[in-house]
Amino acid sequence: MTDLATRTTPHGDPVELLLEEHRVALAGYCYRMLGSGFEAEDAVQDTMLKAWRSFDRFEGRSSLRTWLYRIATNVCFDMLNGRQRRARPMDLGPASSASSTLDPGRPEVTWIGPIPDGRVVSPDGDPAEVAVARDTVRLAFIAALQRLPARQRAVLILREVLRLRAAEVATTLDTTVASVNSALQRARATLAANDVTTTGGVASLDDAQRDLLGRYVDAFERYDIDALLALVDEDAKQSMPPYELWLQGHADIRDWMLGTGIGCRGSRLVPTVANGAPSFGQYRASGPNGSHRPWALQVLEIAGGRIVGLNYFLDTETLFPLFDLPPRLDS
Repeated sequence: MTDLATRTTPHGDPVELLLEEHRVALAGYCYRMLGSGFEAEDAVQDTMLKAWRSFDRFEGRSSLRTWLYRIATNVCFDMLNGRQRRARPMDLGPASSASSTLDPGRPEVTWIGPIPDGRVVSPDGDPAEVAVARDTVRLAFIAALQRLPARQRAVLILREVLRLRAAEVATTLDTTVASVNSALQRARATLAANDVTTTGGVASLDDAQRDLLGRYVDAFERYDIDALLALVDEDAKQSMPPYELWLQGHADIRDWMLGTGIGCRGSRLVPTVANGAPSFGQYRASGPNGSHRPWALQVLEIAGGRIVGLNYFLDTETLFPLFDLPPRLDS
């Protein structure tokens, strides 16, 4: 797409630059639709290319933003057609025990994947809009969205997250306002049944939350599991995609960390942000001279001053470059 700037608007502005202004918002939309950062990036690229190629047919009867969402929606619908929904391990079955044997692991297309905040949230936007954007890329919210049929999913995102008017959404989906309102009502009911709302994330860290994270890093790097669990809710869940196995509660999390997970002793953590949540690149000790190798991207879920979710994504070969995390740590 290096030649996109050769096409200009009637005012002489490069089309590429005009489209790029919408990249982050489109990426957020496609990520919420698809549940995968890598698929969202592909969808945005396809959307940009289609928009560039057909820009001379954009008549301005709707806003450029609405027109781009129309293209992106059709791209996402095509990608979702005939495919099983992405999920989290806790969506696929009951919790396991710490003594359970690790399953072989499922392919990447099974799982909801994490995404860097900077890819889907514009830090320069209105503070209220930034807060909503971060709330609505939470892992729990993305998982709930995948339960919705594709059109209901699109309606909910366009109306509740992106705040398009019902008439704009009707234009985007080539339907009626009445159909949009009906789909929105059904989508809201599904989210309510799964006890998920568009709020509940950590919009910005306060002093107490920063202290909580500092204590978490200290406890994890010292591998003091009792100190770590003192920060964790009694009913917290721990998952480790690509494995289907997941754990719930202090007893099983403790036994796992001191049993199968004991290789994490001596790890170091590098902070990052994923899905509107505090996150860390985890590096396990491996080899001489104190070197550490990538092991997991940790995404923490926090509620009520406690850690309620410990999500360890183990596909570091693809995730660490996505998050600009170093390929190794040396002493």
